[in-house]
Formats: sequence, C-alpha cells, structure tokens
Amino acid sequence: MRAMAEEVVGLQPDVIFVSTNSVVSATLKATRSIPIVFTWVSDPVGSGFVANLPRPGGNITGFHNFERAIGGKWVAFLKQIAPDLRRVAVVHVPEIVPNVAFLHVVEAAAPSLGLSVTAAEVRNAADIERVLSAFGQEGGGLIVTPSALTATRRDLIIALAARLRLPAIYSFGFYAESGGLMSYGINQLELVRAAASYVDRILRGASPGDLPIQLPLRYELVINLKTAAALGLAVPNSLQLLADSVIE
Repeated sequence: MRAMAEEVVGLQPDVIFVSTNSVVSATLKATRSIPIVFTWVSDPVGSGFVANLPRPGGNITGFHNFERAIGGKWVAFLKQIAPDLRRVAVVHVPEIVPNVAFLHVVEAAAPSLGLSVTAAEVRNAADIERVLSAFGQEGGGLIVTPSALTATRRDLIIALAARLRLPAIYSFGFYAESGGLMSYGINQLELVRAAASYVDRILRGASPGDLPIQLPLRYELVINLKTAAALGLAVPNSLQLLADSVIE
C-alpha cells in the first residue's frame, strides 16, 4: 500500500480518493499537501488522520463508516439470533486502531449478555484459518470487524464459520450476500456517492481541511435465513422485522 500510495502521489493529481484505514495511513505518509478524500474509514480522530470531525484540518477529509458503539450492536444482534451463545471471538487486525476499539466495546457489553470474549487477532489468511479453527473447537460465535483482510478473505471466513458451525455477524452486507449469517453496517455505495460531492467541491477550490467529516445517516441489518437454517437457528420474527434485507 505504501508503494502504491507513493506512485499515485508521484503523478501529482489534483485530489486523491482513498478507502479504508490502511490506505489512508499509507497515503498520508506519502503526502501532506495533495487533497485527500476518504471513505470506509473508522475513527479518523483516534487513528490520527484528522484533528477533529467538524474541522479536520490539513489536507484530508471524508466519510466516517463506523462509530465505536456499533460493537455493542454487533454483539447484541448476535446474541439475539443465537441466544444459547456463551463465547464470542472478535476477529480483528490489531494494527487497525478502530478494530481494537470495537473489541473493547464488545468486552464491555458481553458480561450483561452472559458472554465471554476472545480477541482473535489475524494478519493474513493463514492466521484466519488457524485462529478460527482453534476457537471453533469449543464452539461459540464470531464478530468479524471491518478490514481489507477480512473483506478480501470473506469466502474463507464464511466457509470456516459454516464448517465449524459458528454463528457470525459481519460489518458489511456483502458478507451476508456471500453466505454469512448476518451483517450490520453501512451501505458502502451510498458513502462513495456522497464522497463524490467532496471531490467536486475540492476541484472547485474548497480546502479539504474545512470540509467536516460526515457520519453515516443509517446502518443496514441483513439476515441470511438459509445460513441460519443450516446452523439450526430459528430467527425471531422480531429480528426479521428489524432487518433491512432478508435473504431466503
């Protein structure tokens, strides 16, 4: 990512559009002058990308995807769909600051739900298979946090969850569409469309540091009933009514 960011900066574009925390970090290391617009980024202040949300300052602005508190929603929805759960693993890349924040939120919420929490740290595909297989020996559920690694290895994660019979909640709808049990998160396309307006304003002369970081207006709950049935889970009608999309 660092090499690719340096290559893009070397082209001297008028503005750079980037996605995910890892890519933002690499791009900021390559330039502090070319305007940057980001999307699909969590906790930009805690990650050190911007000074604050209303006036980010510097050469960067964009669209925030997840607030820390969503970790509490993930664990609560997972417990609703699998009420017998007693253990949950938070699958995360520890170098991504928001991933660790999500873990802490889940740890704080878990005791009231009768759950113990395992920090499942992953950095590559081999880690994913090893860590999930070890956790799955005693049963439990999974919370898969957002990252480029988990997104691009989603087929592996979904297959392991199915084989090990681990109910799992994911951060984007494409996981549920690919066979994951359920997801709760942003509509990625909506944020990209919104980010286009910031690119336009910067090309017309606006300073990125003066454009406020925008928060998502809504989150979407997606449930895959076929996967639930394969896991022997009866999805409550109350949960189905909350869902924005139910995959049959």
